[in-house]
Amino acid sequence: MNVVLYGATGRAGSRILTELQSRGHSVTAVARNIAKLPATVKAKQDDLSNVDTIATIIAGTDAVISAYAPPQDNTDALISVTERQIAAVKKAGTMRLIVVGGAGSLEVAPGVSLLASGHLPAEWIPIATSAAKSLKLLQTSDINWTYLSPAAFFEPGTRTGKFRLGVNNLVSDAKGESRISMEDYAIALVDELEKPAHERARFSIGY
Repeated sequence: MNVVLYGATGRAGSRILTELQSRGHSVTAVARNIAKLPATVKAKQDDLSNVDTIATIIAGTDAVISAYAPPQDNTDALISVTERQIAAVKKAGTMRLIVVGGAGSLEVAPGVSLLASGHLPAEWIPIATSAAKSLKLLQTSDINWTYLSPAAFFEPGTRTGKFRLGVNNLVSDAKGESRISMEDYAIALVDELEKPAHERARFSIGY
């Protein structure tokens, strides 16, 4: 497939790029600093600040994957970026927008999100709040979107190919731990790209 990947130099984005390439997809990797990308990758520079620029980059592609991560001191930048991505997808007529999401809005009990549970560390609350607002924007849009929420602990690790999927719930193991490696997350995201099962929906992942 012909795919545009935003945030391709980030921790999650770089692993998604590797997974896409390993499966033979044609990838245009987009980043603020394309010097950080491998020389073998088709690269374009963009900072997601202009709808027309985004639309031009993504026009004619099968899907857009957004692994954009906002600055820690301005997590609400994620909200405005999501607004522009939605507008750009509509303008370009691109088939799908698949978003690397957050875990804070996932339910840990019926009707109780991780964000509302009081168990989320204080330093994670700003990005979790911004991510939840961005998800709402997608849910109320008329584009074909998919939002993949990771487990609570989402870090670089090992590609095992063994994980479980959920819907709106935080996926935890028998010990109550909620974890997923970025490598295994990338597998699930590219699986969804290739065989859509959660169009206009959010799903979750964990061990």
